[in-house]
Amino acid sequence: MTTGDLVAGAVAKSATVSEVLVGRGVLGQAGALFRRQFGDGPACIIADDNTWAAAGAAVEASLRAAGVAVRRHVLGGKPRLKPTVELANSLRDVLAQDASVPVAVGSGVINDVVKHAAFSLRRDYLCVGTAASMDGYTSAGAPLSDRGFKKTIQCRPAKAVLGDLDVIAAAPAEMTGWGYGDLAGKVPAGGDWIIADALGIEAVDDVAWPLVQGGLRGWLGAADAIAAGEPVALEGLFAGLTVVGLAMELHGSSRPASGADHQIAHLWEMDDLKYGGERVSHGACVAVGCVMSLRLFDWMLAQDLTGLDVAGLVAAAPSLDAKITAVHQAFGPGEIAARAVEEVRAKHVAGDALRVRLERVRDGWPALAGRLREQVMPPAQMVDMLHRAGAPAEAAEIGVGRDYLRRTTLNARFLRSRYTVLDLLDECGMLEAAVEASLPAPMRKEGRG
Repeated sequence: MTTGDLVAGAVAKSATVSEVLVGRGVLGQAGALFRRQFGDGPACIIADDNTWAAAGAAVEASLRAAGVAVRRHVLGGKPRLKPTVELANSLRDVLAQDASVPVAVGSGVINDVVKHAAFSLRRDYLCVGTAASMDGYTSAGAPLSDRGFKKTIQCRPAKAVLGDLDVIAAAPAEMTGWGYGDLAGKVPAGGDWIIADALGIEAVDDVAWPLVQGGLRGWLGAADAIAAGEPVALEGLFAGLTVVGLAMELHGSSRPASGADHQIAHLWEMDDLKYGGERVSHGACVAVGCVMSLRLFDWMLAQDLTGLDVAGLVAAAPSLDAKITAVHQAFGPGEIAARAVEEVRAKHVAGDALRVRLERVRDGWPALAGRLREQVMPPAQMVDMLHRAGAPAEAAEIGVGRDYLRRTTLNARFLRSRYTVLDLLDECGMLEAAVEASLPAPMRKEGRG
């Protein structure tokens, strides 16, 4: 099956996405695509200074040539925009001035804030992707910070997506690395879903799972070609990210694409992590979170969980009140702690329920470990692949120091009600040991600590 067939098959299953147009030189078809999907407009292009230069002016020209009335709203490109509900609401107000169809020209932040703004106004929108930097072009979720707490807000994906491979190849190489890092995170995220499935918490979806995992090894296997900007490899990367987004829409949540790797990354994003004077991107954070998550899996798979002391673990398990206290100690007062308490409360189990779960882990460990070994890969292999693709892999490469990495990895389990390897290790009384064993060797000079 070609990448085009794969994307077309996934689009056919979508309730919202009607067309994905990917190829070299297709930017000039933006006007025709708009007319097919939205009629004669009007349109409002939303971009930033960088994406306007990369594709915005060409999109505007194509829309005008197709007879579409168009206006523009161009945001500043420096410093890098933050994906916040506040920014999305400001764009909603811009769009509300008339009945324009939003045209998002950009990558992660631009798409997510326009997605939220369009959804608020109950409008479909067109997305012109300018980099293969993340998986959100076709996803229903908009990962935005709301009063400091990053969460995925369910909206509607773009009705149509255009990806010109010449524009994507011209994007900064680091952005392509971010997209590769975001895609790499699907490896441990799949492991997290396998755990939840095996423990009867959240079953694997027979539609979404193969969309994400079926071609994942192939897309990730083109690391060198992706770094070299080869069109076929970039098309595969863009197609992979597109299909992942559709899988999230079809499943109704980000579970097919997001696990402990994203939870760790989201904490760094919520802390507004900066390195080299710029805010660290989502894809870079996920790449490093992916490696840390794989190291946790690697440590866990070296243990024999058939010897779990279930009675002792149940007796020693922290109460919900104790977990809530730990949340407040981790995050202090404010919105982040309040939201985290809701997530912790939603997934807390104790007593007989915890006993049954741990017995299931103990008795089913050989089979579960076998499934996990087939899904995850050695951390060193992933580090090599990320580096070859031009993505960061080690915490120090994005300014995360050893102590900060320890603290945020331990606290990441509080951030979502989604069950991951962090929760399994925690309920088995092994989380702190696993995190300690997964940290890099101490360095003389660290980043944020």
